[in-house]
Amino acid sequence: MASTVTSRTGSRPGYGQLLRTRGAWTFLLPGFAARQPFAMLTISIVLLVQHTTGSYGAAGAAAAVTGVSMALFAPYSGRLADRHGQRAVLLPGVLVHSLSGLTFTALALGHAPLWALFVATVPTGASVPQIGPMVRARWGVKLQDSPLMTTAAAFESVTDELTFVFGPLLATALCTTVNPAAGLVTEAGLTLVGGLLFAARKSTQPTVTTDGHARVEHVSALRIPGVRVLIVTFLGIGSVFGGMQVSLAAFTESIGEPGLNGVLYGTFAAGNMLSGVVCGAVAWKVAPQRRLLVGYAALALTASALWTAHSVLLLAGLGLLVGMCIAPALITGYTLVEGLVPAGARTEAFTWLTGAVALGQAAAVTVAGQLEDRLWGGAGFLVPMAGTVLALGTLIALRSHLATRPRSRTVARGVGHRVPVAVD
Repeated sequence: MASTVTSRTGSRPGYGQLLRTRGAWTFLLPGFAARQPFAMLTISIVLLVQHTTGSYGAAGAAAAVTGVSMALFAPYSGRLADRHGQRAVLLPGVLVHSLSGLTFTALALGHAPLWALFVATVPTGASVPQIGPMVRARWGVKLQDSPLMTTAAAFESVTDELTFVFGPLLATALCTTVNPAAGLVTEAGLTLVGGLLFAARKSTQPTVTTDGHARVEHVSALRIPGVRVLIVTFLGIGSVFGGMQVSLAAFTESIGEPGLNGVLYGTFAAGNMLSGVVCGAVAWKVAPQRRLLVGYAALALTASALWTAHSVLLLAGLGLLVGMCIAPALITGYTLVEGLVPAGARTEAFTWLTGAVALGQAAAVTVAGQLEDRLWGGAGFLVPMAGTVLALGTLIALRSHLATRPRSRTVARGVGHRVPVAVD
């Protein structure tokens, strides 16, 4: 089934039209500030713990506990936001996260035992505000069934990439030039201020219907087969991020040019951002299910070639291609959620996908590190290959689950719903 992307006014959808959406900037600006900590947290923990303990192993373990806690608790946070409203989850969440982060900082500076740091990282990771999924849910409210949803998904993907470029740079600069604890302190402050400002924009958050006029059934996103397929797909994408981080660092270290690590990873990120911008500007005539299959096959193919690269130029070129294949897969996956999941469970669905990337990344970092230590240099690049190939096999075998839900014409309060609705 083909889906032609055109706007309701007949013009080609684009970023200019998207950003002119009424009220969009009122949640985009505070949302951008509040999502920076998501990219700052891990590197800030690594730099602080390494400074206070002298051990990269301890620093990596503390960061891994944080990442796993975030991945496990994020979907529950999304479910609560769907049922009780984003504001009700964000207000206590940002307070808990800020206090937990500052407590962890104090323990690290006080040279607390490692087990105490692990205990503190659990609430720190578990309470990370899921701003990205919440912004995507707000776009769904603003655009509803507009063809601009694909453009919005692309815009959010590019925003995520910008976050993961600027966030670590800011954290590293603060920790190395100001104080080893400055990264976490700034992260806690941005979470608190940005999160509270984002929560204050009540008019743009998805409506939680609790009265008798329109009773929307709350279904867990995890019960939807298509969401489970997308989770596996995004785990594979996470394996690329994690495997690239470790393997690029090991490769540049092995050739005596560790400074090239940032250049190579920046090339990979640049490919991701570039393809994300292009993907959102294209008027697609191909169904998203087919786009995901083709795009993911290209990702698996390019990721499978990484371990064969033995020169900086070849690795840079392959990294650029891998990055260019990731953004379309991410964007199409998030776009499919809009058609697979009822409105009352979309924030939870987005957090499952975000958590899957984080979990895949954490697992890939661990496995790739072991392969680099125990096998040959570059063996860590086998992780992105294995992760994407396995995910592609799952995607091909279960692609029928990605068929979008039939659109219900039942109406309550003048708005079309995709979930069972009772009208009084």
